[in-house]
Amino acid sequence: MIGTLDIEINKTSESKLSQVDFDNLPFGKVFADHMLIAKYENGAWSRASIQPYGDISLSPASSMIHYGQSIFEGLKAFKSERNEVLIFRPEENWKRMNASAVRMCMPEVPKDIFLGGMRQLIDLDRNWVPNNSESALYIRPFLFATDALLGVKPSESYMFMIITAPVGPYYVKPLHLKIETEFTRAAIGGVGSAKAAGNYGAAMYPAMLAQKEGIDQLIWTDAKEHKYLEEAGTMNMMVVINDKLITPPLKSTILPGITRKSFLELTKEAGYEVEERAISVSEVIEAIKSGDLIELFGVGTAATTAQVEKLTFEGNTYDLPSKESRVISNSIGQKLLRIKKGIDPDTHGWNISI
Repeated sequence: MIGTLDIEINKTSESKLSQVDFDNLPFGKVFADHMLIAKYENGAWSRASIQPYGDISLSPASSMIHYGQSIFEGLKAFKSERNEVLIFRPEENWKRMNASAVRMCMPEVPKDIFLGGMRQLIDLDRNWVPNNSESALYIRPFLFATDALLGVKPSESYMFMIITAPVGPYYVKPLHLKIETEFTRAAIGGVGSAKAAGNYGAAMYPAMLAQKEGIDQLIWTDAKEHKYLEEAGTMNMMVVINDKLITPPLKSTILPGITRKSFLELTKEAGYEVEERAISVSEVIEAIKSGDLIELFGVGTAATTAQVEKLTFEGNTYDLPSKESRVISNSIGQKLLRIKKGIDPDTHGWNISI
């Protein structure tokens, strides 16, 4: 349990809360009143502070801009029926951020700064957590290099920050995805399992090309042969074939999703058969044609449980079974959401209450 961290708090003189239409929240465009900042310099972390949300000053020579040492996390806080604020599995995000930091040659963020600072920031801005059943407070911790140096070497100074945003659904309808077989998101031995900013930048061009075809997102395949499913742009992928849930195994090319981990735990507890194994593109297409593929969906913090209604591969588009017929993704997805909101008992101890 993380207690109160000694933080310098400088409250905003005028809240923006009254300007927000909580019934019509876009994703990631409205930000709460405050942000947390901690700096790493001379081999040590400074005292964290909470400041009014606003611009920061950086040198044009900041090594993050030139050499890409930038990582981030994403998690959500929910308002319970008892008016508690519940943060879902933040310690898992802290562990994953530090795994990304090690891979990107960056300092690990201390637990008291990440979790203790987050608790105080969310408590201060608790009125920004939406009550709407479709909404949440999105929490974005991030770490980036700040050395003013044009030289290819790890920075010696960094800034850790947390900002928050009240958000509505990331996806408002079932998705049309395309299996990508030309471009590559990540290769074995690369940084695909780190939540590094550059991974997302590199994916934007092929995603833009797909969107011009009316496709919402890509399902990436392995870099070597483009034969096996990996993940989509914003989520881990899962398929249900003959009542068995199958998802690609974690490796250096796939982000270890916290929603993925939670979803698999609940699915096993519900008595469904689960396999973490390689899924070939040909297996998926054959299962669609034979009618054995019952469900195809993605899971992620932003995406939640995102149903896929159409799948395009090599110029052919396949209609998938209706959303209403999907027993596993609907039932487990709702179960997970009820736990996050404090409606169902949190028997795993996943939520932190503020």
